[in-house]
Amino acid sequence: FGFMRRDYTNFGFEEADVIIAVGYELQEFDPSRINPDGDKKIIHISRVPAEVDDSYSVDVGIIGDISASLDALATELGGLRWTIDDEDTVATRALLAKELEQGAADERYPLAPQRVIADTRAALGRDDIVLVDTGALKMWMARLYPTYAPNTCLISNGLSTMGFSLPGALAVQLARPQSKVLAAVGDGSFLMHSQEIETAVRENIPLTVLIWEDNGYGLIRWKMDLEVGENSNTDFGNPDIVQYARSFGAKGYHIESAGDLLPTLREALADPGVSIINCPVDYAENMNLIKHLGHLDSAL
Repeated sequence: FGFMRRDYTNFGFEEADVIIAVGYELQEFDPSRINPDGDKKIIHISRVPAEVDDSYSVDVGIIGDISASLDALATELGGLRWTIDDEDTVATRALLAKELEQGAADERYPLAPQRVIADTRAALGRDDIVLVDTGALKMWMARLYPTYAPNTCLISNGLSTMGFSLPGALAVQLARPQSKVLAAVGDGSFLMHSQEIETAVRENIPLTVLIWEDNGYGLIRWKMDLEVGENSNTDFGNPDIVQYARSFGAKGYHIESAGDLLPTLREALADPGVSIINCPVDYAENMNLIKHLGHLDSAL
């Protein structure tokens, strides 16, 4: 939430009387972005006491095992349920759905981030799992990827470890063999742990990797463009990903048009082997998004 500029999820915080923060740590995100006037009541549930500031003054602090605390609270609530079908929530969901729908129809090449997300969602079942690596793709996936079940979209926050999604996908596939598992990764992160392709091939672990390729450190470039108006030293060259994948004994794919991605994803996810998909992405959308978010309000 609060993605660089005001985004859809901020609407909910602005309307809220109470914020329940579970496992939240101050360094994760500036609370002034969700409570700028310091007027929200805050319930903090964590293993350790909360750090506080002007925008994060805790009204009720629950210190202890998070899981046990939530279970105890659920028991005390005695069947009370929170409904999220109010008018504001429905309107916000419609905004997200519209952006994703427009992305699904975007035929540009290299692909728009919204198109990659729409096709990823279409290729995966509701109980399938995507691991999203750190980078510009994380910003897009966190905003737009619809999830319908717990632990089906795994994102590295906190230290935001680059390269976690590829080896992470191997562990998830072993833990959840009944699910299809996709590692979504930028090209910079991919090259950090790409040697794990050999592990997957050697151990016969099904693996599908979708590389969002922009030949650079896209998130660093994005932030530099946003904050200082230009970027430097963020570009690099890539190997031939198809040949690179084949050198490990895996299958390699290169997306040649917007229409190629969805059928390629479906083919790779149905394959019991190891598949690496290289998809060029048009990150010109990054700054377009920032301009759009700067004019967002709930009246939209």
